[in-house]
Amino acid sequence: MKTNPIHFLRIALAIVITSCAQNSIAQNSKSYDTYKNIEFKMAKVKEPVIPKNSVNLKDFGAVNGGYVLNTKAFADAINAVSKKGGGKVIIPPGIWLTGPILLKSNLELHAETGALIIFSPDKSLYPIIETSFEGLNTWRCISPIYGKNLENIAFTGNGVWDGSGEVWRQVKKSKLTDSQWKKVIASGGVLNKDKTSWYPSETFMNASKGADQNVRLDLKTKEEFETIHDFLRPVMVSIQNSKRVLFDGPVFQNSPAWNIHPLMVEDLIVRNVTVRNPWYSQNGDGLDVESCKNVIIENSSFDVGDDAICIKSGKDKDGRDRGVPCENIIIKNNIVYHGHGGVTVGSEMSSGVKNMHVSNCTFMGTDVGLRFKSNRGRGGVVENIFISDIYMTDIPSQAISFNLYYGGKSIEETLAEGGNTLSSKAMPVNEETPQFKNISIKNVTIKGAQQAVFLQGLPEMNLENIEISNLTGNAKKGFSIIDANGIKISNAKLDIEETTVFEIYNTKNMSLKNVEFNSTSPKAITVNGENSQNIEFVSSANFNLTNKTTVGETVPKGAVKF
Repeated sequence: MKTNPIHFLRIALAIVITSCAQNSIAQNSKSYDTYKNIEFKMAKVKEPVIPKNSVNLKDFGAVNGGYVLNTKAFADAINAVSKKGGGKVIIPPGIWLTGPILLKSNLELHAETGALIIFSPDKSLYPIIETSFEGLNTWRCISPIYGKNLENIAFTGNGVWDGSGEVWRQVKKSKLTDSQWKKVIASGGVLNKDKTSWYPSETFMNASKGADQNVRLDLKTKEEFETIHDFLRPVMVSIQNSKRVLFDGPVFQNSPAWNIHPLMVEDLIVRNVTVRNPWYSQNGDGLDVESCKNVIIENSSFDVGDDAICIKSGKDKDGRDRGVPCENIIIKNNIVYHGHGGVTVGSEMSSGVKNMHVSNCTFMGTDVGLRFKSNRGRGGVVENIFISDIYMTDIPSQAISFNLYYGGKSIEETLAEGGNTLSSKAMPVNEETPQFKNISIKNVTIKGAQQAVFLQGLPEMNLENIEISNLTGNAKKGFSIIDANGIKISNAKLDIEETTVFEIYNTKNMSLKNVEFNSTSPKAITVNGENSQNIEFVSSANFNLTNKTTVGETVPKGAVKF
């Protein structure tokens, strides 16, 4: 197979720069204890054990340059070390074009500095398989990197893995400059009727119209899915139902859908990696850890088109039937340059998420900083989450966000359509009701945001026991707290532009202690909703709250105390 080598050389030049920068990250010695100050009991994560055998990709006929398909060379090299019980496949500097790579146990893929592995844009090389996508059981094209039921897998070195995502993804005109848009149109594909979105093909465009987000629920058989093959874009790295998996050093970029997706992996380490996608990439998540146990994510950087570090556990009935939570997770010392969320839980969390520690992370310009999202129908419990020492700059929406009415759209799209739901009629509580509780967030600095904190539960299942302490910074809006129980906010100092700093609705058992903000408005704090009760303001600084608070007529008498 031949493709345009100039296209790949252009990519290579950009990647060499990134790879060199990554060298400095990977070479830094770790000067801290990953497990220090973890709030829950957790066994040390086991690293993969790889036999000392090694082979070089070039010894199996691989051709450098980005115009000869090296799928067979990769397969032969992997088979060669597998026959010896496992080992390392060394990928030397060069541009290596390939189709899907199928992993085997006891395997290390070591991409040396200067190595660029580009996955072929020829979609016929990616057959459809039964898998899980966006938390649902379905059929998708096989991932460029794929493995299932494995042990001891490692990706090392400072090379670059590129998923050729530009041939797979829909692109919205609103997210591109004029010159970028013209370039996309010139590449082929089709436009929708109002010429606001570009699709790789007419098949893709038509198939997307009947999708629930990105999954066609109406199709059942492999033959039916084959008719929309072009629409079934895969995650770039899919490793399922496996043990002891390590990512250490490489760059992963330009994925067709999500970038790295470990699913039901026990003992997972992601460190010293760079994960990046174009900021306009649809569903261009960075790292989606789903139904995994014993996880470390550290010393890595993310610059992506959707949520950056995502914690998941399946969607709706498929997720509940799986019944495998995501648990025992440490996320430390990471930087997110762009994304819909810096660290996100959900919205696919139907098997639950528990025991998660996040600390010393920086988010620069992410749409949301800390993002928790779900919806009725999910079910699942998110609990025992501990977050500290978070630094955010230039957040265009909410720095801290809990949204139990998530509808599959970005926060930008949600706000553009009129904002979030204030409240709705309570529904019966059953297995489809999601629950978020026992979450601590402390030592957070916000340097610029549209809103500091947005907390919204469900009327039938309130957010419960959320503690936010040592919060400083500035934002246009302050707090919205809706359908919540047991909210504690302490030691906060905020510079808020709008006159109403706290908007509280149908919230009970809430305390506000040692909070300072700059508003002198008589509506600095508003309390509404007949379910609001036992709200206490203690030792708040710089003004007399009784003269600066509005209590709505539906609030029970005596529900608010100062």
